Amino acid sequence: MASSRPSEILFLDLSNEDLKPGTSTWIAACKDIRRAFEECGCFVAVYDKVPLEFNNDVYASVDELYNLPPEIRTQNTSNKPYHEYFGQYTTMPLYESIAIENPSLDCGNNNFVDLMWPAGNDRFRTSVHSFAKLVVELDQQVMRMILESYGIEKYYDSHLESSEYLLRFFKYRIPEMNETDVGIPAHTDKNMVSIIHQNHVGGLQVKNKDGKWVDLELSPSSFVFMAAEAIRAWSNDRIKPCEHQVIMKSKETRYSIGLFSFNRGITSVPEELIDDLHPLQFKPFNMYDYLRFHKSDEGKRVNGSIKAFCGV
Repeated sequence: MASSRPSEILFLDLSNEDLKPGTSTWIAACKDIRRAFEECGCFVAVYDKVPLEFNNDVYASVDELYNLPPEIRTQNTSNKPYHEYFGQYTTMPLYESIAIENPSLDCGNNNFVDLMWPAGNDRFRTSVHSFAKLVVELDQQVMRMILESYGIEKYYDSHLESSEYLLRFFKYRIPEMNETDVGIPAHTDKNMVSIIHQNHVGGLQVKNKDGKWVDLELSPSSFVFMAAEAIRAWSNDRIKPCEHQVIMKSKETRYSIGLFSFNRGITSVPEELIDDLHPLQFKPFNMYDYLRFHKSDEGKRVNGSIKAFCGV
């Protein structure tokens, strides 16, 4: 069920019929995910219950989105930090992304479609809503497995109640002559957990536990789970945020979709994760205050470090 490729990145089959809470298969998978997150901050979930036709329909919808005029795409704004349209940067010329807040809820999906297509677009609305619901369910399953691996599953319901999601559609165009092949430079995300799914064009690289960049070879049924800065703080520095980048080696446009989880309210380290070997490393924090700090001049001076924001 679980396997490691030569890169030592864990590949885990989440569609295994034997993967049910309380079974030996489930318990082993919980331990595998925890170890992967603690060692390099990521693993690849294989979920082959998604029909290829569904994937094709989703990415046809993403292509349709990026065929809209730029002046429409840039209407994608938000009062939350990092929840708006990104793109047209001289330092990242290949990169562009658009976001939907609360994508698994009808209200979030409908608001986005109404903004992009005032006359309506039922195909986009249906395919993206279904995709978002699927990936949110995967996120919730994996978070339950992480909590169980630490023996703190009692926090699962409160975690669900405080969770919010952002779905982001990424486009990386083909580099022009004498142009960089860096789609997005090396970084760690600032939320809790990020889940990346891509079309047939590769480019995502993650840094493994030995500090080496690894090209991820992904099937249409692959979802890359990456720990971010906020879960580093929540786990009391046990979980390592995944450093990753996109390098465009292909001569085709790369589309990917990312689901990003956030906690509203105050996030604090569970008391069970504090002991003599793991003294308290982080004070309670508000995730959106942390995102504002990351955007500030002070935050930029310390590279947006969550340790600088709420470290003990």
